[in-house]
Amino acid sequence: MKRSAAEVLREYTFPGIQHVHGVSYDGEHVWFAAGQTLKSFDPASGKVLRSFDVAAHAGTAFDGRYLFQIAKDRIQKIDPATGQVLSSIPAPGRGRDSGLAWAEGTLWVGQYRDRRIHQIDPQTGKILRTIESNRFVTGVTWVDGELWHGTLEEDASELRRIDSQTGEVLEKIEMPAGVQVSGLESDGDDRFFCGGATSGKVRAIRRPRRSST
Repeated sequence: MKRSAAEVLREYTFPGIQHVHGVSYDGEHVWFAAGQTLKSFDPASGKVLRSFDVAAHAGTAFDGRYLFQIAKDRIQKIDPATGQVLSSIPAPGRGRDSGLAWAEGTLWVGQYRDRRIHQIDPQTGKILRTIESNRFVTGVTWVDGELWHGTLEEDASELRRIDSQTGEVLEKIEMPAGVQVSGLESDGDDRFFCGGATSGKVRAIRRPRRSST
């Protein structure tokens, strides 16, 4: 298993924000859940661009057109242009949910204290598959066909690349001491965006490149 220390590329801070939950990326802007608001910012400047008054208590995802946001025991589908909630489905953890990602036409939902990741039907919320973890699961993301998730255990956080069929841990990126990961999202290239939990920050972390050999 490959193991490395996280390389923090940048920290983003937002006045008045005390907690960052879910994080997503729409191909241009980063979105993050801040409790009672869902916000987007420009990763180049760090400037907040939009803020919607919608419940945003945990993971955030983007399917290429719509945002999905965990709000207590529901997952809401949101129009990113207006902030309007279009529909909702039950969250599998019934309020114990953490990360959220979109991949393969489905949603992937982290279960924090249950140490699981569920793949669910985005129309109904039906659980299609469950992957077990041996750490508390925070953010979840897919990039280049690979499943990654954040962990938080005894004040230590990691980013883990896992086998999406078996849950086997294939790679670990260890975060600096005292740095917690809540939400997790890839920009599809060389960066992860990590929610900083009670720090109120979003951090950009370099994604290691896998060897082609």
